Amino acid sequence: MGRNGVAVRHGAGRRAPRWVRLLRTALVVVVVCAVAGVSLAAITAWRLTSELQHSAVDIGNGTTAQTPSIGAFSGAFSVLLVGEDNSSGQTGFGASRDATLNDVNILVHVNADHTSATVVSLPRDLVLDQPQCTDPTTKQVYSAVSAEPLNTAISRGGLGCVVATVEQQTGLAIPYAALFSFDGTVAMADAVGGVQVCATKAIDDPNSGLKLPAGVSTITGRTALAYLRDRHGVGDGSDLGRIASQQAYMSSLLRKMTSSSTLTDPAKLYGLASAAARNVVLSKSLADVDTMVTMMLALKQISLSKIAFVQYPVVADPADSNKVVPNATLAAALMTRVKAGAAIPLSTSNLGSSAVAAKTAAGSSSSSASAPSPSPSSSSSSSSSSSTALKGLTGQTASEQTCSVAASS
Repeated sequence: MGRNGVAVRHGAGRRAPRWVRLLRTALVVVVVCAVAGVSLAAITAWRLTSELQHSAVDIGNGTTAQTPSIGAFSGAFSVLLVGEDNSSGQTGFGASRDATLNDVNILVHVNADHTSATVVSLPRDLVLDQPQCTDPTTKQVYSAVSAEPLNTAISRGGLGCVVATVEQQTGLAIPYAALFSFDGTVAMADAVGGVQVCATKAIDDPNSGLKLPAGVSTITGRTALAYLRDRHGVGDGSDLGRIASQQAYMSSLLRKMTSSSTLTDPAKLYGLASAAARNVVLSKSLADVDTMVTMMLALKQISLSKIAFVQYPVVADPADSNKVVPNATLAAALMTRVKAGAAIPLSTSNLGSSAVAAKTAAGSSSSSASAPSPSPSSSSSSSSSSSTALKGLTGQTASEQTCSVAASS
């Protein structure tokens, strides 16, 4: 019995064994690190979201539509990626134009069960009707116009007008959009550590500044931008030939991101998100790190052979040989399949004249091809039976490595 009648346990004042103290210390360290890690991730996500939202723009085109809620991202979604030529404040990218143009217009649609995706490139010289547009900053209203090239839409109300124009043409609702300047394209190419591309012959085009050797190259920075912009050095020198190069680049980018686990590496995802925050203008609906990451993860679970990069079907404009107009029948068939969530089957016969399938030295098609040579047009489809293919559609799947056909000198 101790003082004041309080019983005393023998050994109660002794220190715990060393292994117990070490275990306690380890547990405290683990808990502190875990909490710190979560806090750091939360702070990082908050900071990036703040940066993204600071430059985000309204694409409602005068409406007050509700921003879609993503959560774990169930269901289909569509995003419009727009490449801006002659952005304000940019220098060192060639001769300036009188107006800013939306020269690259790419519609990405992921189907409801995330088993396929279709990436549709709409030519900048596509002549179509454009709806009434409202500039979200100045509130100026632009009347609807007929028979105007797609690349003039951005001058009629910003990114929202481009979205509204593509929505009207395709019949697909597009709640998300991103606007890439030249600087932004350079930054994103660097953020992924470069992209592998291929050319059938050496390309030296002073118009775009593109210099590439024959065969496979890994391009970064301004070389990547020049490759995406190059028109005179590939194919027939038209914008349609340039689209084939852009599809080859995007396919290669997706292959790299999935094979190198970029989409499941927090550090790499942070690098991409950070580059986007500094260099890409997003719609307010897209300016959120959680939204961007859930979209990437939804895309990651799709087989590369089920991601189709296609050119919006067009024919020559009878009024202007330098322009194109929609191929109404084929375009309607394509968009019907896209809206239904159907995969778009493609084979090497769909590549068109500006691209060929890359082949290994052994002669078999490969995503890591080292030599550019055409593969036979009778090759099997990359996705599903060619019997269900849309005749006349041009494009490739993300699983195919292709080579840009160098223009004849």
